[in-house]
Amino acid sequence: MGFIKPSNVVGTMELLPNEQILFDNVKDIIEDTFKKRGFLPIDTPVFEKNEILLAKGGGETTKQIFKIDSESKDISLRFDLTVPLARYVAQYFSDLNFPFRRYHIGKVYRGERNQKGRYKEFYQCDIDVIGNGKLDIKNDAELPYIIYEIFSKIINEKFAINFSNLKIINGLFENLGVDNKTDMLRIIDKIEKIGFEKVVEELKNTGLDGNNLEKITEFIKISGSNEEIIEKLNSLGIKNELFDKGVEELKEVYNCMKLFGIPEDCIKINLTITRGLDYYTGTVYETFLENYRQLGSVCSGGRYDDLASNYTSQILPGVGISIGLTRLFYQLLDKNLFKEIKTNSIDALIIPMENCYDYAIKLLNKFENSGKIIQIYFEDAKMKKKISYADKLNIPYIIIVGEDEKANNTYTVKDLKTGEQSTVDFEGLIKLI
Repeated sequence: MGFIKPSNVVGTMELLPNEQILFDNVKDIIEDTFKKRGFLPIDTPVFEKNEILLAKGGGETTKQIFKIDSESKDISLRFDLTVPLARYVAQYFSDLNFPFRRYHIGKVYRGERNQKGRYKEFYQCDIDVIGNGKLDIKNDAELPYIIYEIFSKIINEKFAINFSNLKIINGLFENLGVDNKTDMLRIIDKIEKIGFEKVVEELKNTGLDGNNLEKITEFIKISGSNEEIIEKLNSLGIKNELFDKGVEELKEVYNCMKLFGIPEDCIKINLTITRGLDYYTGTVYETFLENYRQLGSVCSGGRYDDLASNYTSQILPGVGISIGLTRLFYQLLDKNLFKEIKTNSIDALIIPMENCYDYAIKLLNKFENSGKIIQIYFEDAKMKKKISYADKLNIPYIIIVGEDEKANNTYTVKDLKTGEQSTVDFEGLIKLI
């Protein structure tokens, strides 16, 4: 009988331990930052009822979800963390305090086409602030600050949080009398992928008249410093209440982002950011690595007027932002863009000599409340192999315990990076490791 060739499903990511440690440490940095800013954790099942997942209709969602083959259960795997959030807030509305600030880190599942760096199973890290009836626009400035804080800790590369406000472009469309606004937004949203000229070509193909095409083209060409872009918006002469509201919100979010402490060079007003999704209604975000824009956005989100309109009559406006952690991790690892983040989980390896296992185990127990992660090497092998084992696991120290150490109640510790070796008591050992 032949063996089955071991292989994982295409579109899933598995890591060797050192990379998994790095992944987990990055995830911990994200979660710790969310917690520090007062966001509360939730967790929801990886599957939901189809009536929940498909409440907004079919289309692309129907094509991408993984349905669970069951005669008795009409359920599928979740494809994002926003739909479960909407269901959760509607279901537990009376038990929650508003504004409700939640974070959720978990796996989601999509029927993605097989391609490099895209996954069918991947982690998302989401934060949202949900209001009851209303939600202050200043919340839209805090979320980018949290992303700035996280990326500053993990990325060794210049990045910028691009943002806009959909009220501005939708107000422009209203002013011009453009009907198919959703199609226009989806076309403009592709500008990073296909470029300005192709976007203009696609806009022409929608049947826009020459004057409207010229006005929209002029709008998406607006560039310059953040202050210059705001000034150009004010000088367009658009007479539309929605447009004016969008510009007002854009300015307030921009000023608050600076108050939070995001450096000017990490903030970029970009009027072509539309997200291409019909549930965003105000502020929208995309984050780019400045020298690797071809990677696309590494973090995105925005403001929505009513999160859970399919599940409750309560009006629940909110703002959220999401990091696609699995894809981001792959991109940063591939381009070697991580900052120095710990990739070992073991602080020291105890190597006992013959007849000293009792002394080694007692030492291990002494470390119980030290906060250190310590392992004993029990296998019978030459010292060279034991040191090689520690090296391959990136363990920085080995602690040798033999007859002399046991007799003198000491320990010989060796720094594997520097080669320095010393014999110390337990207090000295704690200071060294």
